Amino acid sequence: MQAFLKGATGQAARPQKDKAVAGPSAEKKAKAVPWVEKYRPKCVDEVAFQEEVVAVLKKSLEGADLPNLLFYGPPGTGKTSTILAAARELYGPELYRQRVLELNASDERGIQVVRDKVKNFAQLTVAGTRPDGKSCPPFKIIILDEADSMTAPAQAALRRTMEKESRTTRFCLICNYISRIIEPLTSRCSKFRFKPLANQIQEERLLEICEKENLKYTKESIAALVRVSEGDLRKAITFLQSAARLNVDKEITDCAVIEIAGVVPDKMIDNLLQICFRGTFEKLEVAVRNMVDEGYAATQILTQLHECVIEQDLSDKQKSTITEKMAVVCKCLSDGADEYLQLLSLCSVIMQEMT
Repeated sequence: MQAFLKGATGQAARPQKDKAVAGPSAEKKAKAVPWVEKYRPKCVDEVAFQEEVVAVLKKSLEGADLPNLLFYGPPGTGKTSTILAAARELYGPELYRQRVLELNASDERGIQVVRDKVKNFAQLTVAGTRPDGKSCPPFKIIILDEADSMTAPAQAALRRTMEKESRTTRFCLICNYISRIIEPLTSRCSKFRFKPLANQIQEERLLEICEKENLKYTKESIAALVRVSEGDLRKAITFLQSAARLNVDKEITDCAVIEIAGVVPDKMIDNLLQICFRGTFEKLEVAVRNMVDEGYAATQILTQLHECVIEQDLSDKQKSTITEKMAVVCKCLSDGADEYLQLLSLCSVIMQEMT
């Protein structure tokens, strides 16, 4: 009987032990977040390279009123991060969820949502103090991310809400293309353009992340990250994390970065151009087929060809003919045309102009 009881208690004790072992690892797994989120600015001072916006937001944090804002610029330059960091500083962690409504392109944002959800949230009045006793502005913030994907009627429905609820609510519209926002909305907002990040600023941020994550890297790999990301810090950080996972305990090289980014090696592009300049159509056909079979994106090949053609020693007429063809090919590719045929068509025009 005692042996039976001992066995039962031993079995009962074992799952608890297993649970105790599983606890910390489960916590570690829960904490594993993408580096883009991990190193997102927590306060306005951490935002890089956008001096005008930071200056305006700092004034509002010191007690001045905040206008309706319109942030526009290329992706990965800190538009969403800036307003989220400002909102967290304004309201603190407790009030943040109650005072900020964030809607992006993944949410339903038709005219009905603007009339119901946005309007109802905008009409709520709020107090001017935080639970910790600090003062906070007596208004809420509605963040409409990727506002350029909203329909024109939905944008038009926002106009009156913006004016009517100006006492209790501020709007922040975020978009990549300001031309897609209707004129009545842009005239009601303070516009701020977010510039693509300078190479030096990107290098500093990437080196900072490398130090914190204890990564081995070369100067060439950091330069390659900056080059392939084209001012988009989000893209650069994502590529860095992918390269770190690919080369665990090894040095991150520029070759690894270029491979992860899907960039076509310069040697292949130069070879393709040389065939266009001096080769035959049969050789060109084989070269284009090999590039497509290697799995390189046609849009990426097009971008790199464009850079090379502009730098070539050609007449203005030749360059204009080739770049015009590039525009047509780009449109066809976005419409879903065959990559091989479009690239062959473009390379044929380059060959024709050369001969």
